[in-house]
Amino acid sequence: MKLTINGESRSLTEGSSVNDLLASIAIDPDEAQGIAVAVNEKIVRRNDWYGMILSTGDRVEVVTAQQGG
Repeated sequence: MKLTINGESRSLTEGSSVNDLLASIAIDPDEAQGIAVAVNEKIVRRNDWYGMILSTGDRVEVVTAQQGG
């Protein structure tokens, strides 16, 4: 299926979850700190990453918090 992830078109296997998506972009969901995910402009809680199944055409934003000043 085709998705838009952080503004870029990508393909992912049908039935993939947010957790699967993160793993596909080299983010270990079990170790991820400071990561926020939104699907179609709605925040997905970390507890829901495994169960949130993505669909063709979804727009996903993955944001990483960074320290700085």
